[in-house]
Amino acid sequence: MSENVYRVTEIVGTSLSSSDDAIKKAIARANQSLRHIDWFEVVDTRGHVENGEIAHFQVTLKIGFKIEE
Repeated sequence: MSENVYRVTEIVGTSLSSSDDAIKKAIARANQSLRHIDWFEVVDTRGHVENGEIAHFQVTLKIGFKIEE
């Protein structure tokens, strides 16, 4: 493994269908504005319930990306 320095930012992804979809959407959106994304960590998973059913999912992620030389 090479020696790198990373910056970490925290974001929240949401989805109507699943927590996995919320993660994928969050990573895809972060990739539009951050370069060199290398890893993520799921910090928290939440959801919203309406009429006894899951209405949507929220997933908080820490995203690690390499700092450029």
